[in-house]
Amino acid sequence: MFASLFNWRTLLILIAIAIVSGTIVYSQYVGKQIAIKERQQAEAWVEAERTIIRSTDSASIILATKIATENKDIPIIETNTKDSITGNFINLNENPLSENPNYLKQQLQLFKQYNPQPIEFILNDSAGTIMRYYYGPSKLLREVKWYPIIQLMIVALFVLIAFFSLQINFKSNQNQLWASMAKETAHQLGTPVSSLEGWLEILKEKQENQSIVSEIEKDIKRLLLVTDRFGKIGSIPKLEWGNPYLQTVSVVEYMKKRSSEHILFTINAGDTKQLTTLLSPTLFNWVLENLLKNALDALEGKGSININISRAAKQLTIDIGDTGKGIPSYLFKKVFKPGFTTKKRGWGIGLSLSKKIMEQSHNGKLFVKKSEPGLGTTFSIVLPLLSNQAEV
Repeated sequence: MFASLFNWRTLLILIAIAIVSGTIVYSQYVGKQIAIKERQQAEAWVEAERTIIRSTDSASIILATKIATENKDIPIIETNTKDSITGNFINLNENPLSENPNYLKQQLQLFKQYNPQPIEFILNDSAGTIMRYYYGPSKLLREVKWYPIIQLMIVALFVLIAFFSLQINFKSNQNQLWASMAKETAHQLGTPVSSLEGWLEILKEKQENQSIVSEIEKDIKRLLLVTDRFGKIGSIPKLEWGNPYLQTVSVVEYMKKRSSEHILFTINAGDTKQLTTLLSPTLFNWVLENLLKNALDALEGKGSININISRAAKQLTIDIGDTGKGIPSYLFKKVFKPGFTTKKRGWGIGLSLSKKIMEQSHNGKLFVKKSEPGLGTTFSIVLPLLSNQAEV
């Protein structure tokens, strides 16, 4: 169990978490160190201001002035004994100040939240005049605090890209596997089918065999059709002009002969009987057969299958509905995944291949239109039409 959980993907995730966690911890440490130094710089600036005000020594004043003017990063606001803004401040943006009269007050509130303990010095001992200096974070400190968040977002973005890349790669490999299996199946069927065609010609030579020859010939044609279908999977099929209504009728007639007499088939085509579109007849018929087989399995020998063909905008829609057992809504997308099946027998590739045939070969769609357990399911096939065909 642990071996299955601890693979290279898990290792990459753990490494990413460790990198981000280490970065956050280190950034917090660096931020604290910068905050301490900025406190010291703010105190040095306040001390320089006091020296300029009180000192009479020119050398001290020059040195204090130099120290005071070197602070170009830390914003500071001066307040008096009543904690009212005196108008003395540094390193604040002048533009908002001219546009917003409350800008200084707003900044002061932010500085108090950042550092509730201001730097103080007594201006006049006898009068008890105290000057307070509130300061905010420098641009560097703000950037350091944002750095781990930005890095976390970048790491998350790369994880998402890696995840989707792996998912696309997995699907691509899976598609190649199914295509290879289909082509190998077609290849394996080719030899016995050719042999059967030879034996059929021998049987035709004797008149007494004519009663069974026609049935064997139908089965051989069916095998050739299946071989042709599997051989086209994974390749770009040659599309030709075809009539979806006639194709549907043909498949329905074929399936009707192989289903229970208690199942009723109905086709409502409206004004779509003459419409033609580009399709691969072999693959399109396969899609119809898969959907009808699923409907027959859901009916379990009794019920009805209703096929409605309609057009709207630039597309032709074929709805195949049954009155079977239905499927829950949370399985609408899952039924198209390779290997998924609710049947006791089957590989679960029919609907998956049908969807790929419609989307990749016909530039169309295949989806579950509606379904409700106990009431039946309706699948929709959507085919594109030319603009002049789409006019109702």
